Amino acid sequence: MIDIQKQRDYRNIPIDKVGIKNLRYPIKVMDKSNGVQSTIATIGMFVDLPHQCKGTHMSRFVELLNLFREQVSLDSIDNILEDMKTTLGAQSSHIEITFPYFVEKEAPVTGCKGLMDYICSIHGSSTPERDRDMVLKVAVPITSVCPCSKEISKYGAHNQRGEVLVSTRFKRLIWIEDMINLVEGCASCDVYSVLKREDEKAVTERGYENPKFVEDVVRDVSQILNDDENITWFSVSAENFESIHNHSAYAYIENGDRTNF
Repeated sequence: MIDIQKQRDYRNIPIDKVGIKNLRYPIKVMDKSNGVQSTIATIGMFVDLPHQCKGTHMSRFVELLNLFREQVSLDSIDNILEDMKTTLGAQSSHIEITFPYFVEKEAPVTGCKGLMDYICSIHGSSTPERDRDMVLKVAVPITSVCPCSKEISKYGAHNQRGEVLVSTRFKRLIWIEDMINLVEGCASCDVYSVLKREDEKAVTERGYENPKFVEDVVRDVSQILNDDENITWFSVSAENFESIHNHSAYAYIENGDRTNF
């Protein structure tokens, strides 16, 4: 059969990234407490395409992914990236894996258990300029109480739910749970899936006693990451979905040496 992809292209324009995206696929990721966790990921896989090639072989991306779906780890992503380059005759390869990660949390007073989901992603790439690059992203929901509102108000203070997004490059494995715990420890209070009345009282009072701006949250998280020798680069953003405004409050910090991996 004629293979159109193998035909020559005469426009002489190389393509930086070509491949598949928004592929939903079952995967298993490393779990600090339970060893392995099954989840459903949304995946993008891309390679470069030389100027003389008309097209890439789209089916090969899914074939490669199927070989590694039993466990997603730093080592397996490295192998996927290298196999993509070899199989597709490419100089560069990229993979983006986004998935919900579940952690069982106990309510602070009653100990009632419930699952919390956190949206995580791993972005990996291998290029001639940089043999290996890996970024772990973890989005953590939080609650925050406004310090200004508490200071000036006779009754209570406005509070809201927010989200902190932490992205890191690192030398050795970082557990998703450790990133979650780090962020939750820097919020006014963390978020739970199950709260009884006693728990709700404790969460409300804890937040009130620990008011924070988005500026405080990103600085507190950054201070901890700065002191971690395993982290070579990071970015931290905090967004509060304001309860008394029709807009969000936002803060962002980026730090680290991108080339020191």
